[in-house]
Amino acid sequence: MLDFTGLFEMQGMLFLVMILGMCLRKNGMIDRGGKTLLTDLVIQVTLPASILKSFQMEFNRQILISCMVIMIVAVLIQIGSNLLGMILYPGFPDSHKKVLQYATICSNAGVLGNPIAEGIFGGQGLLYASVYVIPQRVFMWSVGLTYFTEAPDKKTLVKKVMTHPCILSVLLGFVIMIGQIQLPGFLSLTIKTVANANTFLAMMLVGTILADVPVRSLPDPVVLYYSFVRLVLIPLLVFLGCRLGHVDSLVTGVSVVLSGMPAASVTAVMASKYGKDEIFATKCVVLSTLLSMVSVPVWCLFLA
Repeated sequence: MLDFTGLFEMQGMLFLVMILGMCLRKNGMIDRGGKTLLTDLVIQVTLPASILKSFQMEFNRQILISCMVIMIVAVLIQIGSNLLGMILYPGFPDSHKKVLQYATICSNAGVLGNPIAEGIFGGQGLLYASVYVIPQRVFMWSVGLTYFTEAPDKKTLVKKVMTHPCILSVLLGFVIMIGQIQLPGFLSLTIKTVANANTFLAMMLVGTILADVPVRSLPDPVVLYYSFVRLVLIPLLVFLGCRLGHVDSLVTGVSVVLSGMPAASVTAVMASKYGKDEIFATKCVVLSTLLSMVSVPVWCLFLA
């Protein structure tokens, strides 16, 4: 009998923090300047710390061998998601298309993935989940960042992307993980403390944006279409690909469940930061997260 308590608790926590942000925005405690500050704090401070924290894991030959398959699968999923983003949203306005493309390669696996994988698949599932999110981190802060970052030429664009705090954190994280560098205790504790604030601040920000969204407008046809792509089509393609490739059942299970996570809250953060349609991005995050409360348990039961 599968235990979904951890999954529902995590989803419930995300919504409560989001509602808190919405209430604080509506009563005026968080004004437009406060929302801008939240955006900058997430992008410039807590997200980079969260990325660094995610790379602080044991990494040796045995783990490298056991995780090689899940890493390859995760990379292929990111490449496939990027290709889907190029072909599934023709004719959409740029402010919507960029959000949809980013939200297609960037799921909430980084927040929900570890506790769900551990609760459903045990300790080994947690290890696989930790490795699975590494390619997503790389894609969301390289390819994904180009969806929002504009520059007059490719050289300037590359420079803007490569000097972004989150990209620098990915590069530094790889060095720390591969070199198994032990950071001083006070520095490691600081990174973890700041990183632990990321989910709270990101969902608070989503809530402040949601305060300006009419509830009746949430079931937007385009957002429903995106939710189908994120929660049903992508995990279905991953499942079929793993079966055709005769991938281990545990690797298949972790890959399918994590590929079926809802849109990451950072999607709305990026849209807010770079002048895209933050209201539309918030709808994608909120509705896909709501629907995932049904779709994720269904996928888990299907894979059981």
